[in-house]
Amino acid sequence: MKKKLVITKKSIKGEDGYKTFSIRIKDETVAKLNELAIKTNRTRNELINILLDFAMNECEVDE
Repeated sequence: MKKKLVITKKSIKGEDGYKTFSIRIKDETVAKLNELAIKTNRTRNELINILLDFAMNECEVDE
């Protein structure tokens, strides 16, 4: 069974303490991020971090 990532709505802002770097992503991905940001009251940056953390915890290296 596939796992679902549940993203809760954000209620307040706080200090993030993250590093900044740039990436290139598809226009379609930006559109999906924008939709999700509106639905969850989160920034694209916050969502990218949530999604990356989830993916990093769920991936494995095929040796």
